[in-house]
Amino acid sequence: MKDVDKKIFSLEDSPSSFSETNRFLNVVQDAIAIGSWELDLVNKSLYWSPMTKKIHEVDPDYNPEYEKAVEFYTAFKERQLLEKVIEKAIATGEKYDIEIQLSTAKNNKKWVRAIGYPVFKAGKCIKLMGVLQDITAKTNVYNETALKEKQVRTILEHAPNGVAVVDLNDEFLFVNKSFCEFLGYTEKDFLELKYEEVIIPELRSECKGLTQKMVDGTLTNFQMEKQYLHKNGDSVYGLTSTSLLRDENNAPLYFIKNIIDIGPTKKVEKRIQQLHKTTEEQNLRLLNFAHIVSHNLRSHSGNLTMLIDLMQEDIPAATQNEYFPFIQEAVKNLSDTIDNLHEVSLINSNLNVNLEALNLLEYTKKSLNSSRALLLETDANVDVNIASNLAVLAIPAYLDSILLNIITNAIKYRRKDSKPKINITATAEENHIKLDISDNGLGIDLGLHKDKMFGLYKTFHRHKDSRGLGLFITKNQIDAIGARITVTSTVNKGSTFTIHFLYEQN
Repeated sequence: MKDVDKKIFSLEDSPSSFSETNRFLNVVQDAIAIGSWELDLVNKSLYWSPMTKKIHEVDPDYNPEYEKAVEFYTAFKERQLLEKVIEKAIATGEKYDIEIQLSTAKNNKKWVRAIGYPVFKAGKCIKLMGVLQDITAKTNVYNETALKEKQVRTILEHAPNGVAVVDLNDEFLFVNKSFCEFLGYTEKDFLELKYEEVIIPELRSECKGLTQKMVDGTLTNFQMEKQYLHKNGDSVYGLTSTSLLRDENNAPLYFIKNIIDIGPTKKVEKRIQQLHKTTEEQNLRLLNFAHIVSHNLRSHSGNLTMLIDLMQEDIPAATQNEYFPFIQEAVKNLSDTIDNLHEVSLINSNLNVNLEALNLLEYTKKSLNSSRALLLETDANVDVNIASNLAVLAIPAYLDSILLNIITNAIKYRRKDSKPKINITATAEENHIKLDISDNGLGIDLGLHKDKMFGLYKTFHRHKDSRGLGLFITKNQIDAIGARITVTSTVNKGSTFTIHFLYEQN
């Protein structure tokens, strides 16, 4: 074997034996797609094997020139790198192995692996021998993969949600900026921590069990709300989705965790729960108040009814005047109102109560009777145009209150220069009964007040009795019975309140 080696590499070989060796090397080079080259520094000549020529995309009979070969490396940094390693090899005898890009004769860009070996004689470098391998495909794949990896890393790094990659030993491999900000640690801090150390102790056993199921293959992924431990000691909430990445042999590699900061949502939920609890407590207090008021007022109204009955029996002369029937009617209405108040308290404790079919004309007359004193005092003119058979779906106490509020407002907010005139008209339409209550009063500037028409404590006129409650209560009662209300109004000309009631269709 030593003789063979000497025959191949000896500088004193005969031309024929050297030619045979070259033919053998060319066949090998073509088989493995690696070309060879030789640079004779004494004779200033350059040899390229057929595969080397093929890599450069030149003709088979192309003769490379010693001075021009470097021109295939068109980029300045590429040419500079090649010249540097060649000069070093010649000067020091050190071989080189570099990856570099060249431009072929057909102007195609190729990545090649260039390996060079200096040959010395009598202490002087007389030639460079080497090989050239086309690695374009491999390099392009590598560069494309590196680019994609960079893009993915950039996306993960700047993602609004926290991202953490954790190995099978529960150690952090990667954390993005959002996850660092979420828990207050630096990226360096996480490299010294285990994942279970940043979640509350109560959840560690459960999380470990779920991840083990993923490793075993009985679970593909899972999502759960977790309480994490912030660096400052606070507990913070995160919605965490965990998945497991496996290799081509299905062996588990590492866990990928996507964490959404739900702390603000939790605060809102807690606030809503507190408000709900407060509302329930307030509703209970209001309900108790309604029970107390209805109970106490019932005894007072009972006393008034009894006194009126006694007056009729014992002092009939005192009842023989035009006002006594109005007083009697007012006491009766008060008693009815108290009864209705009791019903309201029952309704509020049973949200599934059904609406009743109520005669609209009767309830309108009842409200007018309750307003009789105001009507007489202001010499108001009321025109009612409601068919006697129209019935609307409502709660008795609510219908009483709605009609009474709107009618008394029409009288209360009258113009000083004219007597109140109120028109009450009802018409049956396809899906509802429309009730219009019109007046010739002060009117409302809807340009200013339209959006706060039915707001709590909203008033539109300077009146000593204005508290901003009537229309607010009316609107809520109308909503509660499934009706709706609209308003048209002109300042100093009057207003029309239109209510669309539900009704039973035959």
